[in-house]
Amino acid sequence: MLHVQDLAKRYGAELVFSQVTLSVPPGEFVAIVGESGVGKSTLLNCLAGLDQIDAGQVLLQGVNIPSLDETAQAHFRRRHLGFVFQAFHVLPHLSVAQNVGLPLMLLGQGRQADYPSRVDAALQSVGLQALGERLPHQLSGGQLQRVAIARALIHRPALLLADEPTGNLDPDTADRVMDAFVAEIRQHGAACVMVTHSPAAARRADRVLTLTRQGLRDAA
Repeated sequence: MLHVQDLAKRYGAELVFSQVTLSVPPGEFVAIVGESGVGKSTLLNCLAGLDQIDAGQVLLQGVNIPSLDETAQAHFRRRHLGFVFQAFHVLPHLSVAQNVGLPLMLLGQGRQADYPSRVDAALQSVGLQALGERLPHQLSGGQLQRVAIARALIHRPALLLADEPTGNLDPDTADRVMDAFVAEIRQHGAACVMVTHSPAAARRADRVLTLTRQGLRDAA
């Protein structure tokens, strides 16, 4: 599914990381930890094609994402990736249901008549089935993060990327969010890479790796 080979990233003369090699099959949940400033979020952006790389390959379903032009990357990302951002990135003027259904509308995936039932199912899977008509400002941080998870997975992406999905949450809410997150990964069979500072969140993964400037290694 996802195969990363000898990935390197620099900002000017400064090396962020190099020699990053990683394979993630469908349905595996990988957590990446590491010191602050080592480039965990930058790595996710490189995997998604949001940041340019300086060396290496990022292959998803056999397609080398960095080799695509900017427009092709955007189209590929929209269809095959889901991204859960730490800051949620929900659209404040859209309802919860509209935010979750947005990827379906952008992709034109399936029949429009089926969108409401798919959105309802996605909201139910993360425990928000009664909140579809609310606006984002009417939700708690934990509820907004679950909206972000439902939106990232509704189009059944091949790869799910998550940047500190529990970083802004209290421990109890973080546990509930991770329950929903793991359940959705298992249900849809997406390959998943999460970066986190949270030991509790990392323990939920199938595999935990540490990012250093010289690549990834098994976490101690």
